[in-house]
Amino acid sequence: MTIKELAGLWQDHAKGELTEENYSVKLTLEDAAKIAALSDMYPLRTQEQLISELLSAALAELERSFPYIAGKEVAMLDEFGDPIYKDTGPTPAFQALTRKHLNHYREAANT
Repeated sequence: MTIKELAGLWQDHAKGELTEENYSVKLTLEDAAKIAALSDMYPLRTQEQLISELLSAALAELERSFPYIAGKEVAMLDEFGDPIYKDTGPTPAFQALTRKHLNHYREAANT
């Protein structure tokens, strides 16, 4: 999901699994004003929903921005038979740690 796509989603009701944990953050005055402005523009979304959806989009965009660093191991061959090397950059580590924590949250929710 990109930041651009969020405005369209805010017109509808977003759905997803929620953690039981709450996160408390202090916003700069400028960011708080922007959240308030978005809340005025999209009154069907709460400020908490806006912040959550913006954070989700920013994390997805951050993950896409991680650089690909070619390792020495061939992961697959492309359509021309050329090797594509396993990514040794931050993306695989981030994805593995995300899965680890996601499993932890899901296990905690099921107990």
